[in-house]
Amino acid sequence: MIDIFNSAFRQVFDTAFSPFRNLNSWVGMAALSLLSALLMLLVYRLTSNQQGIRAAKDKIIAHLLEVRLYRNDLSISFRAQGKILWYNLKYLGHSIRPMLVMIVPLGLALIQIDQWFGYESLHPGEAAIVKVRLRDGYQPSRAEVSIAPAPGFIIETPPLRIDREGEVDWRLRAVEPGSWDLTVVVNDRALTKRIVVGAKSLSRISPARVARNWLDQVANPGEAGIPDSSAVRTIEIAYPSRSMIFLGWHVHWLAVYLVLTIVLGFALKSPFKIEL
Repeated sequence: MIDIFNSAFRQVFDTAFSPFRNLNSWVGMAALSLLSALLMLLVYRLTSNQQGIRAAKDKIIAHLLEVRLYRNDLSISFRAQGKILWYNLKYLGHSIRPMLVMIVPLGLALIQIDQWFGYESLHPGEAAIVKVRLRDGYQPSRAEVSIAPAPGFIIETPPLRIDREGEVDWRLRAVEPGSWDLTVVVNDRALTKRIVVGAKSLSRISPARVARNWLDQVANPGEAGIPDSSAVRTIEIAYPSRSMIFLGWHVHWLAVYLVLTIVLGFALKSPFKIEL
């Protein structure tokens, strides 16, 4: 079931980002932030008490003016400050419902977005570590573990077996651009993991393929879950992290996304007559 859900959700984002694959990542991020701001405003309008929010904000402003006008009268000033606190709590209360409605879809969306903006594909000539973790009960030093050759990369090292971690590592080097199947063979059973070399400026990068566990698969939705019959728990490619360049600064995509979405949301709330 989780594989079906992840596949459908991946298709939504693949379709949404397809027009931006060959463009600068900032273009895709701007479009994504605009769409997110519009959707959040729509949800906020449909699920929040707009009249209650407006009334609470009006009361807060009124009592702020009261504090300023009667700043020399401590009793009135303290009473007004108490009312400001009360109406702030009411304002927050009106905001809880839309936040609860949005939190799960937004969290799932951020995991998907991370696979588009969080990692760089390997470049031809670049090396990376492949980590294969085995399930409990399998010792790397005793298991027959290997990687089958493929035209997109070469394996540069023999397997490094770490029994304490249940892990087998290799270093590979990318050779040709493309999307390649990395085939891991454990005890004569083959399992594949997609590896991306020389991708376009905006491409989905899945760093790990994980066992069929709903929590792990939600956190790593890029590929189908590893069958329960396999001795492998995870296959991971150590892709380089990706950041966005702003005025010479390397900024994490999440910070860019949040700032753009918030700015656009506040800029669009007045035209759509939505109280935030």
